[in-house]
Amino acid sequence: MGTSQPRWTPHTTVAAIIEQDGRFLLVEERDAGKQVFNQPAGHLEAGESLIAAVHREVWEETGLKFTPQFLIGIYRWQRDTVSPCYLRFLFGGMVETDPDARPHDDAIIASHWLRRDDLLSLPLRSPLVLRGIDDYLVGRRYDLALLQEPAAET
Repeated sequence: MGTSQPRWTPHTTVAAIIEQDGRFLLVEERDAGKQVFNQPAGHLEAGESLIAAVHREVWEETGLKFTPQFLIGIYRWQRDTVSPCYLRFLFGGMVETDPDARPHDDAIIASHWLRRDDLLSLPLRSPLVLRGIDDYLVGRRYDLALLQEPAAET
């Protein structure tokens, strides 16, 4: 306790599993100069609720309005011992279809509706992409009421 090491702080992220007719909405994006596939996802911003963050991230990366219906899981992931650690909140829900929707994030190359097996041959941003889909497929569902936001002070 007497050491002066910096406080360990994981990066908090949100992501969305969006499935229609056996296909999952993924974004193709650039990460460290490589093209990878990921669920619509991103960092929680200061003062933002988890629900607001996942609404924003899906809209920024796909141009679609997302309605979260349940939480699939909370995942801790770190690529290696020197990389940042991520705490990822994965939501499941639906989007309003809009054939004219376009991403609002320059890092997004395109969005794709893909079957789970299609992902096996694609470069994924992290192992959490497939893990989240598998958790969704086995029926992991948690009520959004599990997430408590602090009450506003009056």
